Amino acid sequence: MIAAIEPADDALLDALERAAFGYFAADWDCIGGMPADNSRPGAPISIAVVGFALSVYPIAVERGWMTRADALARSLSALRFFAASEQSGAPDATGCNGFYYHFLDRATGRRVWRSELSMVDTALLIAGALVAQRYFGSADADETALRALVDGLYGRVDWRWAQNGGATIMQGWKPECGFLHYGWEGYNEAIVLYVLALGSLSHPLDESCYLGWTATYQWENIYGHEFLYGGPLFMHQFSHAWIDFRGIRDEFMREKRCDYFENSRRATLVQREYARRNPHEFDGYDERTWGLTACDGPGGTLAAALRGDGRNFLGYAARGVPYGPDDGTLAGWGAVASLPFAPEIALDAARGMRDRYPEMLDGECYASSFNPTLARDGAAWTSAGLFGLDQGIVAMMIENHRTGLVWQLMRDCPYVRSGLRRAGFRGGWLRRRR
Repeated sequence: MIAAIEPADDALLDALERAAFGYFAADWDCIGGMPADNSRPGAPISIAVVGFALSVYPIAVERGWMTRADALARSLSALRFFAASEQSGAPDATGCNGFYYHFLDRATGRRVWRSELSMVDTALLIAGALVAQRYFGSADADETALRALVDGLYGRVDWRWAQNGGATIMQGWKPECGFLHYGWEGYNEAIVLYVLALGSLSHPLDESCYLGWTATYQWENIYGHEFLYGGPLFMHQFSHAWIDFRGIRDEFMREKRCDYFENSRRATLVQREYARRNPHEFDGYDERTWGLTACDGPGGTLAAALRGDGRNFLGYAARGVPYGPDDGTLAGWGAVASLPFAPEIALDAARGMRDRYPEMLDGECYASSFNPTLARDGAAWTSAGLFGLDQGIVAMMIENHRTGLVWQLMRDCPYVRSGLRRAGFRGGWLRRRR
């Protein structure tokens, strides 16, 4: 179903979406032409941002912002890099057992910052690759080659290994110390990880792993809204960028008479209500200014220079509602990425923050964050630079609201359909035969 949007709002969304696409359209000096994690000098490649890029290119083609040939060339370049990259236990490899390190050197594509082999970021990369596979479906030689590359990359991921014999998937692994000491537990952005792991033809997880994950969920009643808790807003958005959860339910949601899409709507309403109440009395919070999520922050040194009241301000952190952390830092993009769930209040916030805090936009692109409590010369503190994750989720969720393009592509993906069914999802669009 295509959303009905007023012309003025459509113009606003078009400007925001096109600006977000501009991040990925830049000529990055990274191996494979892949976008960096953020726009700051020397920033490494983020594998999750590459997943967003692969998903945004088809949107740009359909919008007339990019040629199909350019989108295909960029996608092939990235996928060929990952297909040829070193997969081993070496500390400077690109990946191991089909997974990839969270951050890669922009010149060589090898691991940097002693980052972890990231299970969820690999899933976001593969999700983007599957969008490309579904979109580039012609008999053209390059499009055929792209589809084969995606099958190879997806088939190489050893999801069972990532379980490490436990009930759930582990969050990461490092060659220096092995698996990290915590798994993907509690509701969060990892639902796409579990769906892809269950849908694999080569290394599928047992259904019990998904049930083990949902057994760690935390269902709460906050401000009169019963929902599956996840503090930062991105937890309620990232998997939804690829999978349309409207009307489909797993066993947990059938018992709650809810679905994950409705759950994200309730989480969005809780965000706005928290900002309206503003329990810590930060400047600027209200029903039109909200969005607590993972984003950049001013950090203690800058905050100390701007204020002297002893408040603690964070750097990059996952800010959440209502249990925190909360240091007065908001992400305008966080509200806009909730557009499919609660369009009226998301659009109201987009208009309100644009008019009140234009400094949070770099051109038309959302900066990672802004903090009205730390104001100088009448302007809120604003994060320097742009982050690919922010721009990617904005472009995808605006497009899903406007046309449902990515959702439709992934509805037709047999791996996603299989993974959802093996996770116990029933009803809605999954009733259709494929």
